[in-house]
Amino acid sequence: MNRKPLLLALGCLLATTAHAQKNLYHKGWVDFNKNGRRDVYEDVMQPLEKRVDDLLAQMTLDEKTCQMATLYGFGRVLKDEMPTPGWKNEVWKDGIANIDEELNGVRNTPKAASKYTYPFSQHAVGINNVQRWFVEETRLGIPVDFTNEGIHGLNHDRATPLPAPIGIGSSWDKALVRRAGETVGREAKALGYTNVYVPILDPARDPRWGRVVECYGEDPFLIAELGKQMVLGVQGQGVAATLKHFAVYSVPKGGRDGNARTDPHVAPRELHQLFLYPFRRVIQEAHPLGVMSSYNDWDGVPITGSHYFLTELLRQQYGFDGYVVSDSRAVEFISEKHHVAPDFLDGTRQAVEAGLNVWTNFYTPATYINNVRELVKTGRLAQATVDARVREVLRVKFRLGLFDQPYVPDPRQADKTVHTPADEAFALQANRESLVLLKNENARLPLQKSQLKNLLVVGPLADNPDPAISRYGPSNNPVTTVLKGLQAAAGPGLTVQYAKGCDVVCPGWPDTELVPTPLSAPEQQGIAEAVAKAQAADVIVAVLGEDDKTVGESLSRTSLELPGRQQQLLEALHATGKPVVLVLINGQPLTINWAARQVPAILEAWFPGPSGGTAIAEALFGNYNPGGKLPMTFPKSTGQIEFNFPFKPASQADQPIGGDPNGGGKTATNGPLYPFGFGLSYTTFAYSNLQITPREAAPKAPIEIAVDVANTGPVKGDEVVQLYLRDKLSTVITYDSQLRGFERVSLAPGEKKTIHFTLRPDDLALLDRNMNWVVEPGEFEVLVGSSSTDIRAKQTFVSKAE
Repeated sequence: MNRKPLLLALGCLLATTAHAQKNLYHKGWVDFNKNGRRDVYEDVMQPLEKRVDDLLAQMTLDEKTCQMATLYGFGRVLKDEMPTPGWKNEVWKDGIANIDEELNGVRNTPKAASKYTYPFSQHAVGINNVQRWFVEETRLGIPVDFTNEGIHGLNHDRATPLPAPIGIGSSWDKALVRRAGETVGREAKALGYTNVYVPILDPARDPRWGRVVECYGEDPFLIAELGKQMVLGVQGQGVAATLKHFAVYSVPKGGRDGNARTDPHVAPRELHQLFLYPFRRVIQEAHPLGVMSSYNDWDGVPITGSHYFLTELLRQQYGFDGYVVSDSRAVEFISEKHHVAPDFLDGTRQAVEAGLNVWTNFYTPATYINNVRELVKTGRLAQATVDARVREVLRVKFRLGLFDQPYVPDPRQADKTVHTPADEAFALQANRESLVLLKNENARLPLQKSQLKNLLVVGPLADNPDPAISRYGPSNNPVTTVLKGLQAAAGPGLTVQYAKGCDVVCPGWPDTELVPTPLSAPEQQGIAEAVAKAQAADVIVAVLGEDDKTVGESLSRTSLELPGRQQQLLEALHATGKPVVLVLINGQPLTINWAARQVPAILEAWFPGPSGGTAIAEALFGNYNPGGKLPMTFPKSTGQIEFNFPFKPASQADQPIGGDPNGGGKTATNGPLYPFGFGLSYTTFAYSNLQITPREAAPKAPIEIAVDVANTGPVKGDEVVQLYLRDKLSTVITYDSQLRGFERVSLAPGEKKTIHFTLRPDDLALLDRNMNWVVEPGEFEVLVGSSSTDIRAKQTFVSKAE
């Protein structure tokens, strides 16, 4: 047999195949399936659903199941920076739904360090290389959705850093949050990420919970308004936004985090009015392309295994049309934690049937993918169900334009568009607007530099950069601590000294909060050294609070006092008789009762971004007038918890000391330390001329509200004008009042502006006794003011019956 012609023919075939691999790219289309013709799914002119249908029809079960899982990026699950021949032996040889945190230089993960994280253009090149492998080396060439975190700014090496979400929530500034979203989306697009996990829409109703720092606050309306702007900002840049964490994630029993994230005590009506409200609003008004399912349960059913949550509510009622990705290990928890499935295989079935599209965890996706394949092959999971889940993933990829342009067109542009000088200026402004002035007795602030010679900065957070850098945000940005910020702003003639005083926590903490221990000799010495330096100071700035090891994900507290020896340090500084200004660096409300009574000035800074020290120094020296408002209630004691806004009538009212024996008593601690919406200013504001039009509203008619606000003080300042609504009489108990509008307005001294609000039927609606959303006829009271308790103007209107 003459083998020469056969070998020649085989060689020609291989050469032709290799040539075809390199010639997939045609003017206006890509030959993803490498068949030499333009299929419907490759044709940008075809309707989206036809393109999805065509691609789905060509897919094998193996290819479909690969579109149902996440692959964690380099240094997490992926071992290779760039594709290798070995990838042909991995499960993703048939594609993958998304790759998370690919080459992003995630914080505190040395094995994820890569030459492809920075410069920014190099990352775009790296992402293109990985994407090219999936386009060119898999049979159908389905592009990858590159996902990443983004709640503190994009989670990428040296991207633009933002304050913690609790600080962003304190800005009450919709335009600022919209720009934050645009910044995150623009940088993601330039770097090659196509989907950002942002925002967190969980109402943080229990301040003991560790992830309070990563939420916008406790009120569903505030969260919905800010979350909507974040999504619009991100998706306006052509990048998907994925909401976290659906649903009822933020109130595990007792506020306990870590492995105890379960058993939220939430009644059905409260579920919809508080915890689902932000998701419903943002989905219906901003149309995010992604939702992350949470790993907790509600009323005994795991969310990730709940058809009610993932299909009936999310898709059928809210109209969500993106894809649902699980939080890490949420599917495994169906069997491991919740014990409602005998094993991971059945947990997989429950999740897919419930409506989950994409599984995520920090190990190879092969186990989950093989679970789905086995379930289909054995008849335990319908092929049609898998097709429906994959269709929703593919639809998002088409809508993102991945089948039209799968690559970053010009990687070099990333160096010009990521973390620009304008972005840095914006990050500083975000830090400024996050500041909340809690106390300013006798106008102690701002400090007058001309009257000071020596300023002492004290505390374990004064020169600690860690709270400014989040695992969910950019890393490797230089941090200006409070100490550095004050030193830079001091100018000639003012000496800024520093003493640490103590650590954030003490040995044995947090058990020392249960059984106090005496200070050790080194601790006594640290406080004594701070006190000695304080003797020569004109003013003491104490920077106290929490760090990223005491509050955050998988961290929760049983006390909200200043941790460690910080209270002893503060009292010792106060005992010197020198004026003390307290700057709080913290991720959750703290029960600072002693400070609220004894310290003349308190500035809440939360966990600021890397430029936070500059913003704090500006505020302390009067170059910036803080205008933020609290997005959470500060309780006086953990014994008051739950203590939050909104609340049902009389549930948080002062307990009378006499009178009705069913209500009188002297043992309760009454009222908040600082109420929801609270924040002071270096100036004053006056409200006048509240107008409601019409005063009798037809059903479903909008109601226009206007109020004049004037700066009546000596300096420029920001006021957050807050509108609350009270239903005077209803068929079910409603909240005492509910936030239904807010605007942050900047006013020069003597300047007056008219602030406008529009109330729509949804703002008046309640869940009636049959659990239907309705607007009941009757009288409503509009309350406008500077906080939930500082109401400056009231008027009523009537909603007429149908």
